[in-house]
Amino acid sequence: MTTDTSLTDDTMTDAADAPDAADAPNRADLADLAPASSASHATDNDSAHDIERRLEAILMVADEPQSLMHLATALNQPLKAVRTAIASLVADFDGRGMTDGVPTVRRGFELREVAGGWRVYVRPEYDTVVADFVLTQNPSKLSQAALETLAVIAYKQPISRGAVASIRAVNVDSVVRTLLGRGLITEAFTDSETGAINYATTDLLLTQLGINSLDELPPISPLLSDGADGFEEMK
Repeated sequence: MTTDTSLTDDTMTDAADAPDAADAPNRADLADLAPASSASHATDNDSAHDIERRLEAILMVADEPQSLMHLATALNQPLKAVRTAIASLVADFDGRGMTDGVPTVRRGFELREVAGGWRVYVRPEYDTVVADFVLTQNPSKLSQAALETLAVIAYKQPISRGAVASIRAVNVDSVVRTLLGRGLITEAFTDSETGAINYATTDLLLTQLGINSLDELPPISPLLSDGADGFEEMK
């Protein structure tokens, strides 16, 4: 990616006169766009760079795939500009981008299109080291909020994040990310109509609880005052 540069009127004039101004490197994924032929395109380049950085920030914290339309709306940018920026980020993370004429380094994460949206994922070859870090190097206890969310998922799985939030009456985005990071829940499937990810518990939870199957979970109805609040169908 091109580094942001502030140009004075004098330097803009010099750049426009420079014979090799049209030779600046361009990313492969942006080949369909007209290359910058003079410093008059500096503002456009800076704008594209800014869109990439803003997208990168959003995607780093998003826990569900984000559609191009959603991202364009969030940034108040044209759909075409966001699509181009996404292609540039994919190339950048994959080590196929360019920064000041030097190829970028392939990252340990990738930007992947899933269920009609884009999301940052750990590369498959690093799953083991990440799992080891999460499970053995970061063994802190779960918060009360995380335990409550885990219980809802365990008894109601597969269940979407929105459904969990409805039952708990609080936002559960960060808690779900924590549970995913600990390997206690997993993305079971994505609803084809709504695009919502449905979550389920993993075998690790069974191991931590010391049980062989979810059938061994204790009945929850006796713990509820009226058996309602989303658990009316539970045992």
